[in-house]
Amino acid sequence: MRGNRYVYGTAAALAVALVGCLWSPTTKADPPPTPKFQVDPFWPKPLPHNWVTGEVGGTCVDSQDHVFIVTRGFQTGGLVSPEGVAGKPEKSTASPPAIEFDPEGNVVNAWGNASIVPAGAPNAGKNAVLPNGIHGCFVDFEDNVWIAGNGDGVVQKYAHDGSGPLLQIGTKFTCDSPTGACGNVGLEGSSKTLLNDPADIAVDPTNGDVYIADGYGNHRVVVFDKHGTYLRQMGGVGTGLGQFTAGDGGHPHCVVLGKDGLVYACDRGQDRINVYQKNGTPVMEIPVIPGTAALGTAGSAWDVDFSPHQQTFMYESDGGNEVMWVFNHADALAGLPDAILYGFGRPGHGAGEFTFLHMMAVDSHGNLYVGETIGGRRIQKFTLKSDD
Repeated sequence: MRGNRYVYGTAAALAVALVGCLWSPTTKADPPPTPKFQVDPFWPKPLPHNWVTGEVGGTCVDSQDHVFIVTRGFQTGGLVSPEGVAGKPEKSTASPPAIEFDPEGNVVNAWGNASIVPAGAPNAGKNAVLPNGIHGCFVDFEDNVWIAGNGDGVVQKYAHDGSGPLLQIGTKFTCDSPTGACGNVGLEGSSKTLLNDPADIAVDPTNGDVYIADGYGNHRVVVFDKHGTYLRQMGGVGTGLGQFTAGDGGHPHCVVLGKDGLVYACDRGQDRINVYQKNGTPVMEIPVIPGTAALGTAGSAWDVDFSPHQQTFMYESDGGNEVMWVFNHADALAGLPDAILYGFGRPGHGAGEFTFLHMMAVDSHGNLYVGETIGGRRIQKFTLKSDD
């Protein structure tokens, strides 16, 4: 994985230097007001039952602006560790893998089974119903919750209350690889029924098609219909337009559908967002912070989302530099060098700082919810202070 604080600092310095070089005052008429955010240190509210969350593998928002996080790493079915003061027997317990918060940050529901196999054991996760190594979540236009797993080969669809799974694409622990084992073997992937360590999901509200960033093992975005039947795929291995680098970290880490009808997929290994038409034709690449992946920080392109309504702004979570970048969406699609307006965040554990900044989501009011994985294990809310 990533290195020490020196690597963070070097990557962050590179990010600042590059953005400083690229930014210049705009001469466009009536540019849209740039959104500004303020961290809410009191969101979410304290969790019940002495819960401790694992790594936040996915963050998503439903039609009522309820926020879901799906977590991994502490779901071992037992107590986590003693905490508190001497003489008091309280111990923290692993939270359910899926937690739903209302807009005020209260827990309104939590669900999901825990593996009965201890974490770290050779068969960890094999007795769990939920995906192993939970990674990515998405709430579709019917308020169903989709979850992927980069520790096995499945994507699952659940009802809003957690009942299900209603649909599973792929077979747990049987992956699309020459041997059937899960893991990166530097191939695009070709199976019409199997996945390989998928990382993220998006569902098309117009027809229910399911777009899967497949994944930590394969190097493709693969599309299935609402019943789980294979339709097509896009991507491949390489450095060309729309391709993903073969090495670990070059996989598609996110997939997001824009209102413009385009598909956006994160290529961490090449520090860029690959953009496609829905039919799979590659359109362009949007650079984030070039050179970050070369520093061993797993790159700068981790997740993408948009401001609501007209999607005037594109937000990009850069876990390599621990910065949330704000793009002018139209300028990014036009390939303009000053598309990045600014970024916020830095390495750390304080309010507004990030440790393994990961997946994020935007509610209907334009507020940002940012999940953190290894070493962070939390979600933060950034309230929009100006709108587009």
